[in-house]
Amino acid sequence: MSESAQLVLASRSPRRADLLRQLGMSIRICPADISETLNSTLSLADAIEELARRKAEAVRDPDTAGLPVLGADTLVVLGGSVLGKPADPEQAADYLRRLSGSRHEVLTGVAVAGGGKVLSCLHCTRVHFRALQEEEIQRYVASGEPMGKAGAYGIQGLGGVFVDRIEGSYTGVMGLPVAETASLLRHFGIRIP
Repeated sequence: MSESAQLVLASRSPRRADLLRQLGMSIRICPADISETLNSTLSLADAIEELARRKAEAVRDPDTAGLPVLGADTLVVLGGSVLGKPADPEQAADYLRRLSGSRHEVLTGVAVAGGGKVLSCLHCTRVHFRALQEEEIQRYVASGEPMGKAGAYGIQGLGGVFVDRIEGSYTGVMGLPVAETASLLRHFGIRIP
C-alpha cells in the first residue's frame, strides 16, 4: 500500500476509484468479499445503505493498516422494481426499453468505517430518460457499455445521451455522490482539497 494512502475503497468499481482520485484522494482498493444480497426485511433505501455499511465493515485490519474504509452500493429503481446489473444483452435491452421515456431513481448508499465507528448516508437522484428508439437501444447494447452497470447504462459514457435531465447528484448516478461522501470523510479527519 502506498505510504500516502488516505482511504481504503471496499469496491471493485473503477468509477468510484476514479471519482475519489479526481478529488485528490490517495486510495487503496480492497474489495469487500461479502454477499450483495439486500436485506428483504428493510425498505430498498434502508437495504442499500445497510449493504454499504456491511461492505465498509467487512474490510478490516490488517488489510486496512488502520485507514478508514469506504463502502458503497447503487441501485436503479423503476416503479418499485430494482434494475440491477444485466445478466446478458437481452436483459440489458429489456431494462433500457423499460427506462425509455420514464423517470427512475438511483439510490446510492455510502458508508465509512474506522476508529470503532461507522457512519453512512443514502442519496437519491431522479433520472429522466427521453424516449428511446429500438435501433438506439440495440446499438448501445452492442457497445458493451451496459454490462456490469446497474440499470444497464452509464451516465458518464454513451448512456448519457439517453438522459433528458436529473434531479440530484450526477456523481451519485455514477455510484458515489461526492458531496455526501466528503461530508462523511470529514468525520474521519479526511478533508477534500
